[in-house]
Amino acid sequence: MSEETPDQATELEADQAVEESAVADEVEAPEADATVEGEQAEAADDAAEVSEEDAAPTAEDQAEEFRAMLRDQFGDWYVLHTYAGYEKRVKANLEQRAVSMNMEDYIFQAEVPMETVTEIKNNQKKTVERVRMPGYCLVRMDLTNASWGTVRNTPGVTGFVGNATDPVPLSLDEVFDMMAPDFESQAEAAAGSQEGATTVEPQAGTPQMPLVDFEVGEAVTVMEGPFETLPATISEINVEARKVQVLVSIFGRETPVELAFNQVSKI
Repeated sequence: MSEETPDQATELEADQAVEESAVADEVEAPEADATVEGEQAEAADDAAEVSEEDAAPTAEDQAEEFRAMLRDQFGDWYVLHTYAGYEKRVKANLEQRAVSMNMEDYIFQAEVPMETVTEIKNNQKKTVERVRMPGYCLVRMDLTNASWGTVRNTPGVTGFVGNATDPVPLSLDEVFDMMAPDFESQAEAAAGSQEGATTVEPQAGTPQMPLVDFEVGEAVTVMEGPFETLPATISEINVEARKVQVLVSIFGRETPVELAFNQVSKI
């Protein structure tokens, strides 16, 4: 038997090393694939978390944020009687007088709560903004004799609601109910505004003027909105828009409020 030469031994060792390297690569390949798949899965989870964080806040989140803002504000909120139709002018007058009479450290803010409603005219939907509580204005202030006199003597103001000389401030819930926007309706209106005006086509077989089961002077209960559960009296009926105007007693004063048919219930 012939002996291996040194050159042959060296070639044999080289071949064995190549085979061992190939086997190692085959073993490591599945592990590498598994690592890549794991990294991809983690990246997908991170992307999903970022997407959730970037998602628009819900109506509940916005309402809670608004309530927290009201809670952190300095001063108390009071309700003022105003001449009907002068609510916005009273707001402007209060803001001007707070500056001109150096009462900015006592009179902080005046607001006229507004609401957005959808009206149907000429078979087209139209979104309009109107005063939520006609005849009233809200003011946030630190009540002193001087600030009381400044507010009370503002043109257009007929008095504080409640005790005329020592008014009681609103609770946080009352302020929230009067001032909080309808966050859900705002989201729906924003989505609908992209589509433009919508023509309302009557359905086949449906009468143009639906039957109305309400009468002027009838007593009803408000079922939705800031006046929910309050009794009211119907003063006007708009059959085409399917709405009623009711008189709600607020702070001992009757206030007209427009509501849809499904927002009131017979007593």
